[in-house]
Amino acid sequence: MDLYVTNPGPIDESVLYDQDKHVSSAVWEGQERGALRCHEHTSKLDQWTLTPKQLELVHKAGFGYLRLIPAISLDNPLISALVERWRKETNTFHFNVGEMTVTLEDIAYLLGLAIDGEPVMGVTYTSCDAVCEKLLGKAPDSGYTSGGMVKLSWLKESFSHCPEDAPMEEIECHTRAYLLYLVGSTIFSTTTGNKVPVMYLPLFENFDQAGKYAWGAAALSFLYRALGNASLKSQSTISGCLTLLQEKERNNKKCWSYYHLDIGRPKLNQGPLHVCFPLVLKWKGKQSGSTANRDLIFYRKALDTLKSCDVEWLPYINIDYRIIPEDIKNSLIIGRSKTMLICFDKAERHLPDRCLRQYAMSQPIPEDVQRWERKSRGVDGGVDLSGKMELELSEWLDRQLNIVEGDEVMDESEYMKWYMKITRRFVGRLIPLSSEFQRMHAALSDIAHIADTVSIQGMDSQQTESVTRIRYIAHECLKDQVGTSMLVSSIPQVEHGKRIRGKERVRSQSNGKRRRRDDPIQCQAASTEGNPDQSQLRSAAAEIDYSQLCLTDGLQLCHAGSDGVDEQLHTTIEIDGTPLCHPANDLEDDTETCITIAVTEVDDDSQVCHAAMKDEVQAVSESSLETSEDVVKHNSYSIVV
Repeated sequence: MDLYVTNPGPIDESVLYDQDKHVSSAVWEGQERGALRCHEHTSKLDQWTLTPKQLELVHKAGFGYLRLIPAISLDNPLISALVERWRKETNTFHFNVGEMTVTLEDIAYLLGLAIDGEPVMGVTYTSCDAVCEKLLGKAPDSGYTSGGMVKLSWLKESFSHCPEDAPMEEIECHTRAYLLYLVGSTIFSTTTGNKVPVMYLPLFENFDQAGKYAWGAAALSFLYRALGNASLKSQSTISGCLTLLQEKERNNKKCWSYYHLDIGRPKLNQGPLHVCFPLVLKWKGKQSGSTANRDLIFYRKALDTLKSCDVEWLPYINIDYRIIPEDIKNSLIIGRSKTMLICFDKAERHLPDRCLRQYAMSQPIPEDVQRWERKSRGVDGGVDLSGKMELELSEWLDRQLNIVEGDEVMDESEYMKWYMKITRRFVGRLIPLSSEFQRMHAALSDIAHIADTVSIQGMDSQQTESVTRIRYIAHECLKDQVGTSMLVSSIPQVEHGKRIRGKERVRSQSNGKRRRRDDPIQCQAASTEGNPDQSQLRSAAAEIDYSQLCLTDGLQLCHAGSDGVDEQLHTTIEIDGTPLCHPANDLEDDTETCITIAVTEVDDDSQVCHAAMKDEVQAVSESSLETSEDVVKHNSYSIVV
């Protein structure tokens, strides 16, 4: 059986050291959180009317292309499935084909934002009145503010229509309000509802200076942080520039995943009207197949089974570079910079060395990721964050010195061998928990049947005692599984269109319906009546202290003997009168047979036993087993199942 059926990874936890906090751990245990709530506030962007002078200022500030992106409707299941593959330890998606990420190059091509320039950094605010009065000409009422944040609705109600004959000062105020609304509803959207921090507003005071900021790097830093937070199993929402991951404008869809992954990809617009920039405007509306059943489970399975042929490593290689603006084209080299991305307190590492195939290079084993402190701006107002981010700012200032290089042709087999050890290969189970439970129950039933019908002819008292103990534990496990099966069946495996929020508590609904046998000894009376061998087993069982039953680390049933030393439980077993393992010359010279059982605690003192076995019983050749003398010496008998 494939190791990853039971262990989806990572085998080596040196890279993904926070696996226990990741949502994939919860999904593997059957704790579905459903599709994320994706926060976007773009539905009313088209209600802003900009004058020609405002458009000129918007372009000068560096947002001439971002404003072209229409209102979006997010595909929550697709975004949620991508988040399940995101790892904050590396700021990359971990797919079976290797690591991929949203790069600075993607930002430049898809959104048309500047990826080179001054870091987006400034002063924090805990009140909106003063900064809004200064830069917008008026302050919002208290009902429109929350600390240092202002509602988007107030900005739209107050500034969405600028008179054509307005004085320049008023035009600038209206334009600053629009820019704050634009970034607050797209690249810097938050999970607060419909608010945006006013700390961005001073960066728009001078429009020429605003155009010198690396808004694209800031947008990517914000997105990385949002993806990292959403990838934790304790989270149920996501914000940030989700336009980069996936968006659909009425019938039109375009996103990073459609450029790089062939999962429900729409067709490309090939006409001359669609040879335009930014590149998010390039996709047709109709997808390549039915979308009726494309829920989170659909996309998760698609990503779990992703193959190299489903990946487009170089989606921009055939674009017409004449449509790319010169300033964007000249900064593309920064797309390969191993640097720190900054957006106020959010500093995130950009690690293109882990995704070199996205730059037409072969992928070697990358360097270890240097861990860094993810800081927060706190609650104090008037704080210039540059004093708290000196190391991060230093890395960004050296971005030109850290352009990654690589080989165009190189054997990647060593990389993939290493990668498969450090990655999380699967998010969803290949075999549902309910199916695994059914197989486990069937295996336990087989063990109980074998123990019930075994012939003890030729066994000594210790061997007889071992068979009785095995029988008792098998039936106890089966009793507990009657109630535990309800736990398994109640674990949500599919969304069925309904989001499941918060921490799921699975409770047994047995209310007296469990079918338990009264006593481990009496339960065998009927099957052993008239059989002296079975009667001997019953008498031996009456002398067993079942409290001494335990499991060794090797998952073998043991019993603490009188001398305090654990002894393995053993017996010789026949199936339908035929010995499972070939006996030697007489009944006392039996080959080694051993029942291997795993026990997992679920509730209080109840236990569920899992048979570590294959689906069918297999005979073991005599040559591979010990002689009868060795069996007597080690008291070891094996069943291979």
